[in-house]
Amino acid sequence: MLDDLPLVDHHVHGVVTGRLDREAFESLITESDRPMPSFESQLGYAIRRFCSPLLGLEPHASIDSYLSARAARSEPALSQLFLRAAGVSDFLVDTGYLGNMSELGALSAARTHEIVRLETELEYVAAHESSASAVPDAFLERLESRTRSAVGLKSIVAYRHGFHFDPSEPTRAEVRAALDRWYRTTSGRFPAGPSRVTDPVLLRWLLWSGVRRGLPLQLHTGFGDPDLNLRTADPLLLTDWLRLIEPTATPVVLLHCYPFHREAGYLAHVFPQVHLDVGLTTMYVGSRAPSVLAESLELAPFTKLLYSSDAAGPPELHYLGAAVWRQALAAVLDNFVANGDWSVPDADRVATLWGRENALRLYSLD
Repeated sequence: MLDDLPLVDHHVHGVVTGRLDREAFESLITESDRPMPSFESQLGYAIRRFCSPLLGLEPHASIDSYLSARAARSEPALSQLFLRAAGVSDFLVDTGYLGNMSELGALSAARTHEIVRLETELEYVAAHESSASAVPDAFLERLESRTRSAVGLKSIVAYRHGFHFDPSEPTRAEVRAALDRWYRTTSGRFPAGPSRVTDPVLLRWLLWSGVRRGLPLQLHTGFGDPDLNLRTADPLLLTDWLRLIEPTATPVVLLHCYPFHREAGYLAHVFPQVHLDVGLTTMYVGSRAPSVLAESLELAPFTKLLYSSDAAGPPELHYLGAAVWRQALAAVLDNFVANGDWSVPDADRVATLWGRENALRLYSLD
């Protein structure tokens, strides 16, 4: 059943279309920004196991054989091959990074929908406004415009500051003072150079602005690249903020979560507006994915679980996220059924909720 289930990948990025040599490919199959032997990992082994047959090789083909077979095809041909093999009906694309939705849709023959990144939109507005005082109203107007056809929002506050922030909504005066500080760091002309929004007051304001907009709000949590402080990406640090925003009923989606997927499951258990996925995690842990998926099923309501790959770059990752998730979940559910704990219809229902139906409902997709 899982093999034939059309998935909704609710958090994903685009593919690279330029030629990738070994060094470039390995740099895109790790979250590290340092040179790494990336094929010598659970993810590297999963690529050789699952992706080799699509290139006409035996599973577990050698690295050299795999890269040679890959080099024999153009990147667009590889993208079409792997994207369509993923069995995804809908991609929800974070356009803040590698976000070419039309290209992804054409290569995959799937529907694409936009997720708007809050920090990117504020940085865009600030780059086009000469006065800090004009930014708040201009940002809210842009947010309204940019989300008319979008299905959700995303924040990377975990990267820019962490979740150890004051959970209360900042006042307009606090926002204005923070904007003045931000503008002063660019020598009076914004932007004087690359400038990312990192002020915790502005990041809180973005979160609250996203909540007020009412669309599902995705938050990166847990595992990520070295720009992140993993200790402050624990979703439990969001508990007070989640209490404050609960009356709005705006859905909050905790992305990735590992190694805090059990903590995320607890938050989804106690807060009606919280949902989660273990995207990105699944393919990175490879053969250990069944353990992570089983732990994700411990506390979280089954109607709160979502599938995503968080794939970005090589199209193998878009395929691999789906292939590993399908195999790992099948192993977990088969075990539940074999032990007599679940019926086959129950297992089928949970797989369908997790892989597709929850996302269709949450993001109001047709």
